[in-house]
Amino acid sequence: MKLSNKLSSNQKKFVAEIVGTFVIVVLATGSVVLDAKSQGSLGLQFVAFAPFVGVSLMVYAFGKISMAHFNPAVTIGFLITKHMPRNLLPLYVIAQIVGSLLGSLFVKHVIGTEANLGTNAPNHSFSMPLIFGVEVLATALLMGVIMVVVHTKGLRGFGGIVIGCIVGLDIFFLSFISGASMNPVRSLAPAILSGVIDDLWLYWSATFVGSSIVAFIYRRNFRNPNLLAGE
Repeated sequence: MKLSNKLSSNQKKFVAEIVGTFVIVVLATGSVVLDAKSQGSLGLQFVAFAPFVGVSLMVYAFGKISMAHFNPAVTIGFLITKHMPRNLLPLYVIAQIVGSLLGSLFVKHVIGTEANLGTNAPNHSFSMPLIFGVEVLATALLMGVIMVVVHTKGLRGFGGIVIGCIVGLDIFFLSFISGASMNPVRSLAPAILSGVIDDLWLYWSATFVGSSIVAFIYRRNFRNPNLLAGE
């Protein structure tokens, strides 16, 4: 009997979130490390393209198992819209943290330690209110696209590509201001392992604000009680 057949539904969700978060963190932070190792020759387009690929693939791989959160801010958004029950919140967040730490450990020992393991860093030449606002915007754009995909039940099969695209575009156009994390655990793991934690508060506050704003808007205007978990 296959191992997957022996796992409960929640266990499958837990494994899916670990693996998906691991892959995304490896590609999102590993691309930054590789660019630093090449003295910037790979460029921002590479740093944005790698997580686009990772997010797209993981959404297609695990969307039907765990709804492909891979991000505590997204999980909180789904909790607000009631697309998931409250009792699964610890399962998702723990899995995401574990996956991100494993991802950063992989980057550290296999890819390199340059650029503080790919730790997000805002551009402090801009004002902090602007930096915070841009990170809120980047996460809100991501959550907005995710809710469009969920609401259309997969956007005719293009859901994974579209979600990956918004991640890549946010990084390409907004990372020079806020770092464009959009994902608290993507920021957490490299920051902890590199010891560069000064800006971690930003990515554990603005991201939740951005996803929550979109989630409350969706819940108020587009919510279908017959489709929501826990009701």
